Amino acid sequence: MPRGVAAEFQVRLAQTDADVQAAQRLRYEVFVQELGGGGAMVDHAARLERDRFDPFFDHLLLTDLRNGKLAGVYRVMRGDMAERAGGFYSEAEYDLSPLKQSGRKLLELGRSCLDPAYRGGAAMHHLWGALARYVAEHEIEVLFGVASFHGTDTAALAEPLSLLHHRHLAPSELRVCAREFAPMDLISEADLDRRKAMLAVPSLIKAYLRLGGCVGQGAYIDRAFNTTDVCLILDTNQMNARQSRIYNGGAV
Repeated sequence: MPRGVAAEFQVRLAQTDADVQAAQRLRYEVFVQELGGGGAMVDHAARLERDRFDPFFDHLLLTDLRNGKLAGVYRVMRGDMAERAGGFYSEAEYDLSPLKQSGRKLLELGRSCLDPAYRGGAAMHHLWGALARYVAEHEIEVLFGVASFHGTDTAALAEPLSLLHHRHLAPSELRVCAREFAPMDLISEADLDRRKAMLAVPSLIKAYLRLGGCVGQGAYIDRAFNTTDVCLILDTNQMNARQSRIYNGGAV
């Protein structure tokens, strides 16, 4: 994959074990130290957030060229890579049969995070630009992956979860379902304050909704990671020209 250099950032694929460990180190800082997550393979002594799937993913690394600092990471897994891994990461949480039986080229996204110093700026757009190039290179048709709300109390998340269910549920042919089902339709659509609910949706999920993304049926409570997860699905064929420009980091 060609390197994407723009402004002060460079995005490239991890090439070495040291590259992957750098990604795992940033993930530890965000998912474990900041958000209170965990997992069986987390290495607290080395400060690495890792799991058994890491060797099978491609890892996108966003570097600040001014200081060499790792600013953000994203990991991606194609269908052929999932076959070698024994399945997709998300399959522990969601029945992916509708996607796997669709006959379309799939790409699972996960472990997206930015160093706190780079949030709210252009960094995520550079990662997305690299992701768009990866998708084009491999002719990916459907992107998916779990995205998280912090915390495991669905009652506290009733408004945003209900909004996603009522307004952004995936079409039946792509509608995956949570294996340990936590209902999302906790508030009727008539009683929902949509503006307030959207303000409570994490920025990454909102970004994919703007691209035309949708969610699977039901949430999944990930107690090890201290999160409530939804499965995001993005059909690249359904993106209009404006959405495609956003996805590629261009002007709206």
